[in-house]
Amino acid sequence: MAIQRYDEASIRVLKGLEPVRQRPGMYTRTDNPLHILQEVIDNAADEALAGYGNHIRVTLHADGSVSIEDDGRGIPVGMHPEEHAPVVELVFTRLHAGGKFDKKAGGAYAFSGGLHGVGVSVTNALSRRLEVLVWRDGAAHELVFENGEVSSPLRELERVGRRRTGTRVRVWPDPKYFDTPVIPMSELVHALRSKAVLLNGIKVALIIEKTGETREWQYQEGLRGYLDEALQDAEKIIPLFEGKQYAAEDDESFAPGEGAQWVVAWTADGPVVRESYVNLISTTAGGTHEAGLRDGLFNAVKSFAELHALVPKGVKLLPEDVFARASFVLSAKVLDPQFQGQIKERLNSRDAVRLVSGYVKNALDLWLNANVEYGRKLAESAIRQAQARARSAQKVEKRKSSGVAVLPGKLTDCESSDPARTELFLVEGDSAGGSAKMGRDKEFQAILPLRGKVLNSWEVDRDRLFANNEIHDIAVAIGVDPHGAADEADLSNLRYGRICILSDADVDGAHIQVLLLTLFFRHFPRLVEAGHVYVARPPLFRVDVPAAGKRPARKVYCLDQGELDVVQEKLRSEGVREGSWSISRFKGLGEMSAEQLWDTTMNPDTRRLMPVSYGELGMEATRQMFDMLMGKGESAQRRHWLEEKGNLAEVDV
Repeated sequence: MAIQRYDEASIRVLKGLEPVRQRPGMYTRTDNPLHILQEVIDNAADEALAGYGNHIRVTLHADGSVSIEDDGRGIPVGMHPEEHAPVVELVFTRLHAGGKFDKKAGGAYAFSGGLHGVGVSVTNALSRRLEVLVWRDGAAHELVFENGEVSSPLRELERVGRRRTGTRVRVWPDPKYFDTPVIPMSELVHALRSKAVLLNGIKVALIIEKTGETREWQYQEGLRGYLDEALQDAEKIIPLFEGKQYAAEDDESFAPGEGAQWVVAWTADGPVVRESYVNLISTTAGGTHEAGLRDGLFNAVKSFAELHALVPKGVKLLPEDVFARASFVLSAKVLDPQFQGQIKERLNSRDAVRLVSGYVKNALDLWLNANVEYGRKLAESAIRQAQARARSAQKVEKRKSSGVAVLPGKLTDCESSDPARTELFLVEGDSAGGSAKMGRDKEFQAILPLRGKVLNSWEVDRDRLFANNEIHDIAVAIGVDPHGAADEADLSNLRYGRICILSDADVDGAHIQVLLLTLFFRHFPRLVEAGHVYVARPPLFRVDVPAAGKRPARKVYCLDQGELDVVQEKLRSEGVREGSWSISRFKGLGEMSAEQLWDTTMNPDTRRLMPVSYGELGMEATRQMFDMLMGKGESAQRRHWLEEKGNLAEVDV
């Protein structure tokens, strides 16, 4: 059997914008070109956010190109002192080049959505042609790219008045990189309208050349006007609650200017409207700033209800009771936001929970106690939601009452019996199980510690499964009997809505994950199909960053070496002195304190939980992969696979 060559010549170094063209899905959405256009729109919005410019104009040209124009400062056109190329050229041709890394006082952008420096360079990489026109320093300057390369170098076109500043970028997206070249009009309109909402008084226009149509948005009332328009005639339980607060220069917890602006409406019926933004970037998948809003609203309403003795005996208010009928628009400003992935759909910054929650709770506390009648109405609405939830849980309990099994002795159960809320953590080792028990939220999180490695159950008959104590305990704890892919499994007795595999972030932990995933795929496939199985992702590293200026000391957790490298590079770009931070490597979950385990791995607001599914391959291909990896008689096939794929492994020695 020929063994594939793997030597020095096998290593290929991708340069310039080539990585983007090779793997566009890593950098942007590839279903249509809207996201690469949004990168340019976001840059124009960042200029307005920084206090420059009064308009953003987007034109859909008849030839399929799109131009975005603003009246900001204009991208610098002078030579870069180190790279010896015009700055505007670097911005469009180099990954990790941009004005948004400079967060120091006096930096070009204190708050912005662009963080990675791969924004408009990705736009250029995936376009057939891109033209940049910059008005700056009393002149108009033009630069043209074709297929990501400079085709017409930067040149001065004409002299203009010194007050004439701004940038116009015209893009011809290359259709070969996208599923469809058609830009979804509704999504584009939503993106532009939201910029007008968040930038009070800024005029945003959309011009469609084919039809001659022009649409303009300008909201003097900002968030309030937008939410009112979105809710239309829905009946509101209380008037809109709105506010904003930003950290002052002497704030000891947050950087000056960090904070949030929000408007919240509680409606009696109809759909809820929920939109959130970080530094003007739309976070459609929510994140930690939304978690902070929910936490702040809940704590304020709960405090008010308890102060006025409104909660009936036996009723327990939960965050979802307050949040169920809440519509909101939230706009947070975070100095160094951490997003999930380059497309920035979800905010991951842990500090944002505390930032938004604190400001919202204080504001709502004051508002409710100044408007007691409205406070009572809101509290009563939340109490009704709690009572309805309790009644629903009781119905479920009655249906599950027959055939009760004795729960495993080592299971630390939770108080709630509502599968829509409950979670079971299958934890590697007794010491980690102890930390998890202390760190969990006992209201809805249960812990089942596992001793050693679970049996490889791929070729174990179903009627022999319970001979293994660990598998027996897992099956009894979750309340579902083992079944096959073709069986009609009864999930009505399922005790936990989420079953989370929690193991060390090392090779042994990965092995335990695979053994448990084998068990669920082979003997509990309906749980996987219904989306009940998850893998918790604990961090491998902790970075302790010392206090600097007014910024307090902080801890940053990293999942792996790649994330650690990114964090260290970011600290250097922030001006933190090299070597002043310390790095700790967790040998295992047992090393983490209860507080650390809660903050990084178990807290629903700040953890990273990965849902388990069959993915693009589908069930049959997944079964074949498991057969090759876990089957006792498949050693030859495994060897062949390892020889072919072994060089892709990240070895932990």
